[in-house]
Amino acid sequence: MNQMPRTIEEPARSIPLFGDFEIVVAGGGPAGIAAAIAAGRAGRKTVLIERYGFLGGAGTAAGLSTFCGLHSNVRGEHVRTTRGVVDDILGRLEEMERLNPPHLSVQQRIQAQAYDISAYKIAVDELLVAANVTILYHAYAASIVMASPEEITALIVETKQGRLAITGKIFIDGTGDGDIAAWAGAPYEVGDNHGNMLYPTTMYRINGVDHQTAGRAWENIPRLMEEEEQRTGKNFPRKKPIVRPQKNPIEWRANLTQIKNPDGTAVNGLDAREMSYGEIEGRRQCWETFSFIKSVTPGFEKAYIVEIAPQIGIRETRRVVAEYMLSVEDILGCRDFEDSIGVNGWPVEAHEAGDVRFVFAAVGSRGYNQIPYRILLPQNVENLFVIGRCAGMTHEGQSSARVSGPCFSMGQAAGTAADIALADNVTPRKVDTAKLKSRLKADGVFLGEGE
Repeated sequence: MNQMPRTIEEPARSIPLFGDFEIVVAGGGPAGIAAAIAAGRAGRKTVLIERYGFLGGAGTAAGLSTFCGLHSNVRGEHVRTTRGVVDDILGRLEEMERLNPPHLSVQQRIQAQAYDISAYKIAVDELLVAANVTILYHAYAASIVMASPEEITALIVETKQGRLAITGKIFIDGTGDGDIAAWAGAPYEVGDNHGNMLYPTTMYRINGVDHQTAGRAWENIPRLMEEEEQRTGKNFPRKKPIVRPQKNPIEWRANLTQIKNPDGTAVNGLDAREMSYGEIEGRRQCWETFSFIKSVTPGFEKAYIVEIAPQIGIRETRRVVAEYMLSVEDILGCRDFEDSIGVNGWPVEAHEAGDVRFVFAAVGSRGYNQIPYRILLPQNVENLFVIGRCAGMTHEGQSSARVSGPCFSMGQAAGTAADIALADNVTPRKVDTAKLKSRLKADGVFLGEGE
């Protein structure tokens, strides 16, 4: 019997043009949102392409519901150091009364800020529409067309109408996985280059909590899980679970799963079979951990899971090799860069087998590093930016700078730099960084200068 072929031939076809744009942003996470708003506000004809019917990336689709990395611990003082477009997002959430005050997180040493997921979706819709950005929902980036080995001319997306083509002058890859950069031939790394990636998580939300009885249960749940492991030998998915109340304290968010393959390796966000397995395994872990929390935690007796996130939360896949690779030494050394586009004060957060390892900059230090523009510039491709968790960072550097705060800064810088590149008729690599920094400061971004 002949073996079935491992490939099939797809007939050539003409692809309808959705539109011709100046700036094409793929991926609607924090980085893509900020990039599109910045480009749109600059008057550029901009499109933002998102595979779901809403924006927010991991903050909505993966159920994160918390902004990390907006704040820094500056010599013991908690300061919001991510500024710019994010100010408008937070302001709108405050108007909607859907934003929690900042809370201490990660060993009580750094602040994070929780928000209502539905309100976040609405707020960013409003800001993008106000910036005259075209939003194309339910469109999955599928391939690209190159004008030359160094220049992209079109992005091909899959939709319910079939494939559509979107042409542009500058492209911004906010896909998280660096899909566009990889298709264009930019070099990239995956994980630590030895088969290890940060482990994914499936988030869920718990409702029906008697918050007065529960009190500060977020401090007790990790202890209860640890005691159960010691008493029975049971293994929970990971140590250092995070279970905290939302804006309405009857609802709590749970971040305590760790999704691994049967051989113990992290589920690979680039592999369709592993992702499918991971979704099933993630939901199994959600039910297992919730059942334990409900059984032992006062105030949770009548609680129930109100939502399991629509998708597994992927922390790391491709990291595109850029003009500069932000490293763990840069993070922990609070390093400065002449081409700063913002700052990052989040610690190294390495999701390793069965645990989460946190490493902070030295106590009493400035508490943040500057983010260099060069990490947005992939090698070998001239009209492309990479932003978000796929930008130019080492494995350990990405463990810190992949969170929402630095992603907002990367996105705003890319959208602004794209406008400058078009105005000056240069490639992103040739953008005058002094001009870029001046524009960013005028738009409210804190670049970390003067410390």
